[in-house]
Amino acid sequence: MAGQAKFQKMLEVLLMLDCKYGRTISELSERFDMSTRTVYRYFDTFNQAGFIIENNNGYFKIDKQNSTAQDISQLLHFSEEEAFILSKAIHTIDEDSELKEKLVKKLYSLYDFERVIYAITKKEEAEHIYNLMQAIKHQKQVVLKEYKSGYSKNIRDRIVEPIDFTANYNGVWCYDTEDNTNKIFKASRVKKIQLLDTNWQHKRKHKVGMVDIFRVHSFEPIAIELQLSLVAYNLILEEFPLSEKYIKKIADNNYLLTTEVGDFFGVGRFVLGLPGEIEVKYPEIFKEYIDKKSKK
Repeated sequence: MAGQAKFQKMLEVLLMLDCKYGRTISELSERFDMSTRTVYRYFDTFNQAGFIIENNNGYFKIDKQNSTAQDISQLLHFSEEEAFILSKAIHTIDEDSELKEKLVKKLYSLYDFERVIYAITKKEEAEHIYNLMQAIKHQKQVVLKEYKSGYSKNIRDRIVEPIDFTANYNGVWCYDTEDNTNKIFKASRVKKIQLLDTNWQHKRKHKVGMVDIFRVHSFEPIAIELQLSLVAYNLILEEFPLSEKYIKKIADNNYLLTTEVGDFFGVGRFVLGLPGEIEVKYPEIFKEYIDKKSKK
């Protein structure tokens, strides 16, 4: 068992070295919890196996031009093009699909996370996602440095306990230690993720909610029913593709959307943006919400 674990770690280190800019010795040592001496010993083993490890000002990576094991290297991971094509295929699956979430997480756990993350997210967000993954794995608190809130419109640090990612990894469910609530934070809105040594303090209060087709999250979904014109039907498919499976045709140029929403903000904005094209069938409280907003 010990030999198997060592071999797995060596493969993981090798995968990390197959990158564009290289890795430092301290980065590899810290990430795999081993001494710098062990890292260099791994390098010697890789060289003997035909992988030439290039040193560029302290950043180490596989020299594919001179490595005799170049073809074997290609089998250990997805190329950038392969990762992009695969990620595009996975992300055609509905956003709230459990299968999709498992596939993406499996890719992150088996392969160099940058190969997949950079194909799906912006480069500057990749390290944020990795740090959040580590915090979830080790059940640690983090500081979201200079987080830009979409609701309060302010920018400040937030101490949270990351719980789980949304299916597309654009957001992460966290327990906010300041207001003692569970909510989604966006990786794109934070300047830096600071990992803390503090373990989770509120695990028993952790809870993951739902995200509706209008990208609004909640723990108390509300059932709605809307009758859409052809114009509204086409627009909702373009702006919110996940709505398709909740819509059925009831007549020529008339469609019925039956689904659940987190609150009325997202769906209300869509309805109010298309006056005369959408009829609220259910619930009555949503009709009152639209009437009130329309009068304003």
